[in-house]
Amino acid sequence: MAEIDVAKSSDIKVNYEALLKEVEVLRKKLDDERQKLNDVPLTTVAERIEPINNLNIKTRRVLKGHQAKVLCLDWCSDKRHMVSSSQDGRIIIWDSFTTNKEHAVTMPTTWVMTCAYAPSGNVVACGGLDNQVSIWPVSFDEEPVSKRRAVGTHTSYLSHCLFPSSDQQILTGSGDSTCALWDVESGQLLQSFHGHGADVMSIDVAKSEAQNTFVSGGCDRVAYVWDMRTGQRVQAFEGHEADINTVKFHPSGDAIATGSDDATCRLFDLRADREIATYSKESIIFGVNSVDFSVSGRLVFAGYNDYTVNVWDTLKSVRLTILYGHENRVSSLKVSPDGTCFATSSWDYTIRVWG
Repeated sequence: MAEIDVAKSSDIKVNYEALLKEVEVLRKKLDDERQKLNDVPLTTVAERIEPINNLNIKTRRVLKGHQAKVLCLDWCSDKRHMVSSSQDGRIIIWDSFTTNKEHAVTMPTTWVMTCAYAPSGNVVACGGLDNQVSIWPVSFDEEPVSKRRAVGTHTSYLSHCLFPSSDQQILTGSGDSTCALWDVESGQLLQSFHGHGADVMSIDVAKSEAQNTFVSGGCDRVAYVWDMRTGQRVQAFEGHEADINTVKFHPSGDAIATGSDDATCRLFDLRADREIATYSKESIIFGVNSVDFSVSGRLVFAGYNDYTVNVWDTLKSVRLTILYGHENRVSSLKVSPDGTCFATSSWDYTIRVWG
């Protein structure tokens, strides 16, 4: 009997080693196919494009009101209002023109790690260490917290949430290494997305007409592109040497930017199925927490752990300027819907509007 068990385990080991070899062969074939599409580097193509000179970006507003680290922010579709969430357990609605606080809601938990405006501007979603994504209506009628309603629950913290296309659905990413699509009205789980080997830190939806594709990045150092209808992974992008903290679709929908603890941002092209640009310098040694594109896609804005915002030329892969102002790490960065400015939140308890 023991001899049979030994023979079985030996066969399993042989099969396992054969499968590993087959995986390596297939991986090499994939790399070869990708290399065929790599006809010319992006920086070479960009040489004939005029450089960007004299960017005059500075702080235009400072929003103060949180009593702890500000962890996330999002713009309203009206291009004026913002929502922010903080370690102090509060969600604040701001008027970015006047810097006034219009609503302040205290959540049942601290570390509200993510918040998002619905497309209509009438509803806000949030979540964090409570493992839940909750929504509440933005109205002056009564205390908003009384209208708060949990929509979906993960088995670990909520790292990111957003409304993909309407107020009816919410997409979430979690520390349980999954993403999920929820129906807001019923709280029903419409689709779950399994594939990451560690915490999911960031998600973003492609700005296409169908809006059926989203990207996720996490602590397994991989960015996955998903089909929202089937729950299947469509593409995988590797290359980072540490956790991916942030992912963002290019305005064209044909590429994604990622930011990582390895102190680099990278641009991956969906059509070429490979990395086409890296935004880094030897002097930059701190991680990237958040990235976003200008409306045209020509600029990449990145918020770092060294309290700065770096602005990169997407095509030429050169840094255009460094923005100083925050006194602690930049946790979140979002360009306004009309592209006239962008906002950053920080562990220094403040939000800054730049333009």
